[in-house]
Amino acid sequence: MKKICPVKRTMIGGQALMEGLMMRGPEGYAITVRKSDGTYVQKDVAYAGLKSKSKFWGIPVVRGAVGLFESMRIGISALNFSAEIYAQEELADPEAAAENKEEAAKQSKMMSIATAVATVIGIILPIVLFFFLPTLIAGLYKSYEIHPILRNLMEGGIRIVLFTLFLLSVSQMKDIKRTFAFHGAEHKAIHCYEADLPLTVENVKSFPKAHPRCGTSFLFVVMIVSILVFSLVNWSSNTFIRFGIRIAFLPLVIGLSYEMNRFAGRYDNFFTRFLRAPGMLFQAFTTNEPDSDMIEVAIDALNRVIPQDKEADKW
Repeated sequence: MKKICPVKRTMIGGQALMEGLMMRGPEGYAITVRKSDGTYVQKDVAYAGLKSKSKFWGIPVVRGAVGLFESMRIGISALNFSAEIYAQEELADPEAAAENKEEAAKQSKMMSIATAVATVIGIILPIVLFFFLPTLIAGLYKSYEIHPILRNLMEGGIRIVLFTLFLLSVSQMKDIKRTFAFHGAEHKAIHCYEADLPLTVENVKSFPKAHPRCGTSFLFVVMIVSILVFSLVNWSSNTFIRFGIRIAFLPLVIGLSYEMNRFAGRYDNFFTRFLRAPGMLFQAFTTNEPDSDMIEVAIDALNRVIPQDKEADKW
C-alpha cells in the first residue's frame, strides 16, 4: 500500500451512486454512470452554491448547515439520475419496448413514482432511525432521579449503536456492496489527486480506500456533537418535546460538526487523528475495494471537476 504523502488537501468530494459516481468541485459537479456494455452516461452541472450569492451563507456554522442541505439536494438528484439509468437497463430489451410504447411509458411513470418515494424515505428514515428512535428509547426510563446529561448520554450511545447496526446490515446487501466499492474508488482517486500523481488506474489503485475527510467521518462527528449540544438544551422530560427540540437544534449541530470536521481535515497531528479515528474505523463498513472499471469511473468524474485554478479547491 502506498504511503500517503498529500501535496495538498482538496475540497473536492464525491458520492457513490448505483453503478457510478458523482464528484463535486468548486465550480459544479459531474456524474459518471457505467452501463453494462461498458459505455458511460455523463452529466455535468455548473453549481456555485448559496455562498456565492451572499457572504452570510459563508460564515462559520451557517455554512455547514447550508452546505449539508445543498449536498443532500445534489446527492439525491445524482442518485435519482443513476437509478433511472440502472432501471432502464433492467427493463425488457429495447426492441420489445419500442413495439409497446404505451407499456414503456407506464414503466417510466412507475419508475418516477418509485424514485420520488425513495427520495422521501431517504430523508425521513434517518431522522426517525437516528433521532426519534433513540429519544423514544431513552425516554422509556421514567425515573426523574437520572440526571438529564446522563439521559442524553444514554440517547447518544443508543444512536451510535443503531448507526453501527445499520451500517453492518446494509453493507451485506449485494447491490450496496458494489456501491460501497464505488465509494472506495472515489477515495482512492482523491488520494491520488492530492498526492499530485497522474490519475491512472494503476496509480489510483495503490492508495487506501479510506479517506480522512469522508462523509462517514462527518456523520460520526455529528453524533458526538449532538450529545454535547442536546445536553445543554435538555429542557423537557417529554419524549415528543425533546424530539422537537432536537430537530430545531439540528442545523446548529450540523454547523458545529462541519467546523470541527473542517478543522480536523486541515491539520494532521495527534489531536486531529484522534478526532478522525472513529470515522476512519466506520469506513471499513462503507467502503470496499473497487475493480479497475470502477476506478476508471472515479477518474472520469474527478477529471471533470478539477478547476483550472489549482488554488480554488484547497481545503
